[in-house]
Amino acid sequence: KNMADLSLAVFCYWLFGFGLMFGGSAGGWYGEGFAMLPFTDTWHSAFFLFQAMFCTTAATIVSGAAAERMRFASYLLVALLIAGLIYPLFGHWAWGGVFADGLGWLAARGFVDFAGSTVVHGVGGWVALAVILILGPRQGRFDQDRDGRSMPGSNLPLAMLGALMLMFGWFGFNGGSQLAIASRDDAMAVGKIFANTNMAAAGGVCAILLISYLKSRKVDIGMALNGALAGLVAVTAEPLAPSIGLAIVIGAIGGGVMYAAAMALEKLKIDDVVGAVPVHLAAGIWGTLAVTLSNPEAILWVQMLGVLATGAFVSTVSLLLWGGMKSLVGIRLRRNHEELGGDLSELGIRAYNLDYMEVNVSKA
Repeated sequence: KNMADLSLAVFCYWLFGFGLMFGGSAGGWYGEGFAMLPFTDTWHSAFFLFQAMFCTTAATIVSGAAAERMRFASYLLVALLIAGLIYPLFGHWAWGGVFADGLGWLAARGFVDFAGSTVVHGVGGWVALAVILILGPRQGRFDQDRDGRSMPGSNLPLAMLGALMLMFGWFGFNGGSQLAIASRDDAMAVGKIFANTNMAAAGGVCAILLISYLKSRKVDIGMALNGALAGLVAVTAEPLAPSIGLAIVIGAIGGGVMYAAAMALEKLKIDDVVGAVPVHLAAGIWGTLAVTLSNPEAILWVQMLGVLATGAFVSTVSLLLWGGMKSLVGIRLRRNHEELGGDLSELGIRAYNLDYMEVNVSKA
């Protein structure tokens, strides 16, 4: 799913999404004037590739939240609509003017989102929330009274590896958003961004270690991994201005906000497989508002306006699009296909070779 949406989203973004996001501004609402650019200029090529990765990040957020019950073709259509319509339009509002003339309407009002707590993670989180509300929970997800967790993950070491890879990639995500390293000042700025990014992740983990231990006298390792990601999402809106201490606090509060949101989803019996909505949406909202703690140019009401505009636009469009898809073509696996598994029913191949595992267990 992630390899497919990466490929399709990048292609769609090159066709017209990039132009819609970064073209000359049409009244602050969308970009115009180019599509399918050849990018013969080196900086333009690098900027496009960097922004394409942001676009695909917003798209892939949905895959984890909706895992194990969404049709493959429907998921790809969701990814294409994110890459070609939803993400570029809102992205222009907040970041329009970076590549061509004319500011987006939010940017013109002073909205600050350095590397995408709202533009990337908030957009992906709102889409993911709409999708899982329309899909409904997996079969059996809330049948057992165990804090709503009746379907634990299958491989915690791989989850740990994935979280570490995300943490490593985040240095490029935030540091690259400086968009230059041509001078000593640029290099110093990127170095500070790296340090704040790292410490926010540590703050998120420490917050979850403490919260989960106080709650049950045991450490919730899976939730701690999401604590790191929540800390990263929270500091992404402004990773340069805070002190190291404030970056830790922002990350720690991001972890706490994520934990509270995850508990709320479980209580409401909304099935988010990997906690994508708490991590990307809830922590992203907090991080966007927290910009005002360190950046004197940020205005709280403008930051709040950006959060509200994201929610209103993305959730409305998503509910209409995905609701229409559900009525017209269906987006959820049939019951027997869901029980069989999307790997076999949709792709005709096993993601996990259970027969081999069972044979080796029996021999042991």
